[in-house]
Amino acid sequence: MNRMVVSVGLGARTYDVIIGPGLVNSAGALVAPMLKAQRVAVVTDSNVGEYHAERLAWALEKAGIAVNTIVVPAGEATKSWDGLSGLSARLLALKLDRGDLIIAFGGGVVGDLAGFAAAIYKRGIGFIQIPTSLLAQVDSSVGGKTAIDTPQGKNLIGAFHQPRLVLADLDVLATLPDREMACGYAEVIKYGLLGDAEFFGWLEANGHAVLARNNAALAHAVGRSVQMKAQIVAEDEHETGRRALLNLGHTFGHALEAETGFGDELKHGEAVAAGCVLAFAFSAQLGLCAQEDASRAAAVFKAARLPTTLADLPRQNLNADALIDHMAQDKKAAGGKLIFILARCIGEAFVARDVDTAKLRQFLIAQGASS
Repeated sequence: MNRMVVSVGLGARTYDVIIGPGLVNSAGALVAPMLKAQRVAVVTDSNVGEYHAERLAWALEKAGIAVNTIVVPAGEATKSWDGLSGLSARLLALKLDRGDLIIAFGGGVVGDLAGFAAAIYKRGIGFIQIPTSLLAQVDSSVGGKTAIDTPQGKNLIGAFHQPRLVLADLDVLATLPDREMACGYAEVIKYGLLGDAEFFGWLEANGHAVLARNNAALAHAVGRSVQMKAQIVAEDEHETGRRALLNLGHTFGHALEAETGFGDELKHGEAVAAGCVLAFAFSAQLGLCAQEDASRAAAVFKAARLPTTLADLPRQNLNADALIDHMAQDKKAAGGKLIFILARCIGEAFVARDVDTAKLRQFLIAQGASS
């Protein structure tokens, strides 16, 4: 299968996202030209490391690159102050300099954590993303957002730090658990909902093939998602305008994650799925979009066995006011006003500023939250 190259156009900081099979095995040849001292620190987690770390190290060392592998615990809890402190200490112990690179080799947690560490290590060191989950390949590895979670909310402490290169190897998805595939697919659906009705229609017809890891379907889904994100990031790197659309479903979703403790009980992709359905349902209730579109949005997530209602979530008796409090801590909130990504139809999302809190509370109660 041919490789697809998508460029993220950011002037002097422009970089490529390469999508295709066999990229881990080719990593040495792709990474070596970017190095001065031929030395890297690979940051991975305990799950990915077990399956793929030796293969990546072999590929890099074959190209004459010295490899130091750092393994962090798998799971969202690693994306924390403690996790950042521990990783930073291990990087300092390696005495990396600015001519070296950090390689984030894992899912979104590893990418966010290692990327943030790269942003602050000696005031900034280059890094490369090799995302190993579908979610990371289509979303978090592209665009330079890096962060950790805090008790106050998700991704509230972080930095914009663009990678030098992204290698999205479709082969590594073969070892991805089905639940993680579905989580990544939620972000793929999001792209169709926010800006490409034709792509959404393709997903309605071909989603089962994507989840089954059909090579052609998977390549199209990842490629189109990355194209959309790259275009938006190039237009609005620091999320002052259009890039906010990529947060469709996330204001609801992050609040749901906060209430469930940012753990495996409710994964990010599952929260985004429920959040997107809630965003369309709220849009329909406000008269902004047709109920038919809200129903189609719910159906495509449901077909992937993703949560679509509050009743589908692992934790019941969610409180409307508690959820709204979390939403007020969202990064998009401004001047005490709640800002949501809502929809006029499938393929046309928009930024809704100063959402009426009373209407939001009424909506959440109608959806099953307690008052």
